Amino acid sequence: MFAVTAATGRVGGNAARTLLGAGKSLRVVARDVGKAQAFADRGCEISLATMEDHEALTKAFSGCEGVFLVVPPSLDQPEDLPKARAIVAAYKKAILAARPGKIVALSSVGAQAVERNTISELTILEEELADVDLPITFLRPAWYIENAEWDVGSAKNDGVIHSFLQPVDRALPMVSVADAGRTAGELLMEDWTGHRIVELHGPGLVSPQDIANAFGKALGRDVGVQAIPHAAWEGLFRDQGIKDPEMWMKCLDGFNEGWLSFEDKGTIKRVGRIGVEEAVAALVGAHGG
Repeated sequence: MFAVTAATGRVGGNAARTLLGAGKSLRVVARDVGKAQAFADRGCEISLATMEDHEALTKAFSGCEGVFLVVPPSLDQPEDLPKARAIVAAYKKAILAARPGKIVALSSVGAQAVERNTISELTILEEELADVDLPITFLRPAWYIENAEWDVGSAKNDGVIHSFLQPVDRALPMVSVADAGRTAGELLMEDWTGHRIVELHGPGLVSPQDIANAFGKALGRDVGVQAIPHAAWEGLFRDQGIKDPEMWMKCLDGFNEGWLSFEDKGTIKRVGRIGVEEAVAALVGAHGG
């Protein structure tokens, strides 16, 4: 039996489907039975639990060979990240009580950085689980190609995408969420001892210009890319309902300045299968393009 949190999300969902495809028994941890109905229809157990309820999580994780942990990103947390800390504390209590065979925890590229930013939620996850005496893999995917989903409309209607990543011709490690989920499921089926960090990137480096070109190919039209001026960032985030955009701006600065990157030393490297053209074509298809 394997337990997967956030299976109704993209990464967790792909991890769950990878395990099911390998014939594994699956327990889906969810807040709402209805949202997990597709997994129930496939014969999965559904364990109701919020991510802050360590008692319910202990029941969900008990008797499991492996558990996949996801800390969902929060759009607006103060710098001390109380929501992430509450989730991680509940996860830690639950795995210490249930003692599953192994853990794969979804982290991120740049989780080792000391400067506060939105990825610091996952720094907390890695730090708080560091003393847990169970086999743990921290999976650190690169920047998700699917972050470009917010550009589908402008690419289709205006022939342009807008980029926080700058300069727009600078290529970075990126990966598809589908590869991240599949890799998480595959890692859960491996055997290892102690703690390890797996850094995951796609089959090639990707720039915002490459993403624009992929939109152009998928839409059959010319698509350009425009850098969003740094001075406009705060207003754009506030328009999206983020009360304190500093953490998000710091995260983007980290990618642009290069201090949010793979750690490399002492880590394991994995490479995904899905390139930028395939990932962007799937985004366009999902939005009726």
